Amino acid sequence: MAREVPAGTSKELIVTSTPDMGVAHLGPRGKVVSTPAMIGLMEQASLLAIAPFLDQDESSVGTKVCISHTAAARIPSQVTVRSRFTEFTGRRYVFEVEAFNEDGKRMGEGTHERAIIDLKRFGGS
Repeated sequence: MAREVPAGTSKELIVTSTPDMGVAHLGPRGKVVSTPAMIGLMEQASLLAIAPFLDQDESSVGTKVCISHTAAARIPSQVTVRSRFTEFTGRRYVFEVEAFNEDGKRMGEGTHERAIIDLKRFGGS
């Protein structure tokens, strides 16, 4: 890895939720953001937070999530996701993550860990 990631490095995403983010097993009633979709946004924010510190042939992958999903977000609506790098432990980069629905209510929070990978080893470029 080319550079250290400063503690506090963060990324915020504001996205409009879409039907593919819904709770599929609820059918037409599943017009709320699912837990996997919310976690995916948290991972994306964490990936984008660390990306400027990676070499050209590097990326990062999620290795652990510890998330609570405590409120709903309608589809469609705006969802705000924040990720903040807190520490490096061994080979893992730890982030505090949180998501808010468009009413400003926290809909989820927790921690997420990522590891740096060499894209050449994984067949990427």
